[in-house]
Amino acid sequence: MAQAQLKTSPLLRQGCSPLMKLSVLDQSPIRKGGTAASALAETIALAKAAERLGYHRYWVAEHHNSSSFAGSAPEVLIARLAAETSRIRIGSGGVMLMHYSPLKVAEQFRMLETLAPGRIDLGIGRAPGADERTSRALQAGPQSFGIDAFPSQVHLLSQLLDDASAGTPLPADHPYRGIHAMPQGDSRPELWLLGSGIHSAVFAAELGLPFAHAHFISPDGSQEAVEAYRARFKPSVWCATPRLAMGVSALAADTAQDAERLSASRQLWAVRLFSGRPIAFPPPEEALGYPYDERERTILKSLEGRSFIGTAAMVKTQLLDLAAAHGADELILVTITYDFAARLRSYELLAQAFGGN
Repeated sequence: MAQAQLKTSPLLRQGCSPLMKLSVLDQSPIRKGGTAASALAETIALAKAAERLGYHRYWVAEHHNSSSFAGSAPEVLIARLAAETSRIRIGSGGVMLMHYSPLKVAEQFRMLETLAPGRIDLGIGRAPGADERTSRALQAGPQSFGIDAFPSQVHLLSQLLDDASAGTPLPADHPYRGIHAMPQGDSRPELWLLGSGIHSAVFAAELGLPFAHAHFISPDGSQEAVEAYRARFKPSVWCATPRLAMGVSALAADTAQDAERLSASRQLWAVRLFSGRPIAFPPPEEALGYPYDERERTILKSLEGRSFIGTAAMVKTQLLDLAAAHGADELILVTITYDFAARLRSYELLAQAFGGN
């Protein structure tokens, strides 16, 4: 069965990898009138399709107290997705480490790696993935980690994973020496640092980790962040040379007009989010008929440049230009439409477009 799928995968045609790796970031979007359960069912279906199409990795996001996204526990969802697939890498995009104990996260992903060896990614983010009150509620007790603690958390997490997989113990004077992230094993999850600005880029460089830049969140300053990452990169056992992926919003359809129509759902959602009135993703007809006021039109204008929309050929050209400008060797595509069929079609079209490289 796996061999038959491999032969039909556009990105793996003739057993060759594409010049540009394509991957998926799925936020498990909830449509207006839909449910979180249906959003998660679509995440499972899309992961299986992404494997069939030859995408390199499939990441799921972490959001809390959200009417828009169903993915609140990526470590749980990853276990299901790994069981539903056999080749594609499965991971988090990402775990919001500020809420959690590094040891607990290390053990969660050690367990996942043991269940699906060689296929698990641990993407770590420094954003809360929630509003301030929800962030406080996520803390297990009165001692919460401030944002300044994030680099130390990531460093401890990497040390615990090194100990569990490579047998590299914590330093002799470390207060946690002798504590092991279980279950131990020979392979380990691939550790990535995620971010949308220069601070995360510098942290990734100093810790010697691959960096995934969230262009779809903050395209401004992306060049500065990438340059800082390369300039300050320190080789490590996790990453010998800089590795850069770009998280990009992309939507392809059979015609440019169809793509623009479909994109209206996410545009209205984003405007409502940034004006403090979040909603589930509306159907495109409702979004196209929405009476934007002057303030909302200003927000909509500011969102231009965050997404690449059009036919597969148009989007491919834009994506390759972006990758070349930043020196990225992987593009992680996030695509949101009201109808799941349109979202799946976009990933199919882009897989076909890049399959000829």
